[in-house]
Amino acid sequence: MRNLDFSHLYSNAVGFERMARELEGLFEQKTAAYPPYNIEKREQDGYRITLAVAGFGREELELETENGTLKIKGRKVAAPAERQFLHQGIAERDFELAFKLSQHVEVRDARLEHGLLVIDLARELPEALKPRAIPIGQGEQLALPS
Repeated sequence: MRNLDFSHLYSNAVGFERMARELEGLFEQKTAAYPPYNIEKREQDGYRITLAVAGFGREELELETENGTLKIKGRKVAAPAERQFLHQGIAERDFELAFKLSQHVEVRDARLEHGLLVIDLARELPEALKPRAIPIGQGEQLALPS
């Protein structure tokens, strides 16, 4: 895979160095194949991650967020030794996935439904970051709200 160079972005942007480094890192990561998952855009600021976790119970799944990363782990409890498969098509191996979350994106809900782990996320901008109209005065100096 070809490495992408984002250094040309640094000269025209102030304060975006971290974002450019993260973009470079995203292209270096390999895509995890297990378990399969979907990422959906829902509503204007909503997202959903759905993982196919057939065979895993609630007690075998762990979700946590740390430093803007959603980590999902599956640890399969050892099955009884007397099980003898003629065919085993359902993978029962441990896994760990990590999803980098954009600023202000938070997990709203997580549930296990019919072998699918469904995680709903939403972007919640703080009031200070939401767009606001700035009035234009007529010759007098305005005191802008902070």
